[in-house]
Amino acid sequence: MNNLMEEGNNSFVPTYSQFPIVLDKGEGRYVKDIEGKSYLDMVAGIAVNSLGYNDSEFNEALKSVIDYGLLHCSNLYYNQHAVKAASLLCALSGMDRVFFCNSGTEANEAALKLSRKFGKKFSPIKETIITMESSFHGRTYGSMSATGQVKYQKSFTPLVPKIIHSPLNDFDALKAKVDETTCAIFVEVIQGEGGITCADASFLQQVRTLCDEKEILLVFDEVQCGMGRTGKAFAWQHTSVVPDVMTLAKALGNGVPIGAMVVKGEASNVFAPGDHAATFGGNLLSTRAALVVLNRIKEGSLLEHVSLVGSYFKEQLHLLKEQYPVIKEVRGMGLMIGIELHEEVKPLISECMEEGMLIVSAGTHVLRFVPPLTITKKEVDEGLSILKGVFKRRFG
Repeated sequence: MNNLMEEGNNSFVPTYSQFPIVLDKGEGRYVKDIEGKSYLDMVAGIAVNSLGYNDSEFNEALKSVIDYGLLHCSNLYYNQHAVKAASLLCALSGMDRVFFCNSGTEANEAALKLSRKFGKKFSPIKETIITMESSFHGRTYGSMSATGQVKYQKSFTPLVPKIIHSPLNDFDALKAKVDETTCAIFVEVIQGEGGITCADASFLQQVRTLCDEKEILLVFDEVQCGMGRTGKAFAWQHTSVVPDVMTLAKALGNGVPIGAMVVKGEASNVFAPGDHAATFGGNLLSTRAALVVLNRIKEGSLLEHVSLVGSYFKEQLHLLKEQYPVIKEVRGMGLMIGIELHEEVKPLISECMEEGMLIVSAGTHVLRFVPPLTITKKEVDEGLSILKGVFKRRFG
């Protein structure tokens, strides 16, 4: 394992601080490293592997595409899996059209371009985009500029112009920033990298009303919080607020790279042929993967499971908070849960890994739980047992 990690360190561009394990296999909610050690996975590839590992239906679906010998045919032609996946996405969301790409950052880039073209329909100066502070929308230039965290931007200025930021859940502050140049407002319904912070339903409703009054697009980034993670197909479905544009990725492909921009109403007719593209977007393999996930969500029992297990998980973490004052807050929805501590969480992540559980942070002080959506109460208890042991050793 050490030799393989050394080879990787010598070969990779150093953009990641990687943990000293080499993952090799997966089964259910567990992964194994190449030395055979098993880990309960509370990371799921950062909210990607929604169906867990070695799901037989998912595996067979991908094999069927491979066996037909056509993985990619270009968007110059139709393919049945992309058509069916787009139709099902529209049915589940109540929205009108879909653009497929390869990742969340690409979906947000598409939404940024669409927002600017939408604004130009009304005025040549209607080009300002407002996003939230502490948000995360991706790593490419547009999506990085939209991200409301300086730490991702500090070495890469100048950023894309006319993108400004406003505090989440502060409607008065947001309203003060809106003027005749504003074309779109971007909101993560639950901020992932920003610390598992939920947008208030009342805030979203006020923003929706403002957007309607001012001819502004409302864009919801559900790259991390969408696709069943909260117990609904999409997190905004916990409210009465429907976006004009929604961006998705991560769990949509259960590990196969795919992203999507889903649009409704006026936003459906902004792009024309030639305005945007993605060479691999909507390829047969990725959209067949998406169909399995979308059908599992449509069937309903997975969402019920997420709600039940997520509520249980959160209740148990609240009990842990009562025991350990170092826990400042427990927050989140469904199986997207964060616990904020009064101190940095990095040492706890390493200790949990040593004890056989993978967990990730959301910022410096928040432990983030985004396990496969199929995780059981028994496995939650196993993870809590590991976490309690780490807390007991560290905090007494």
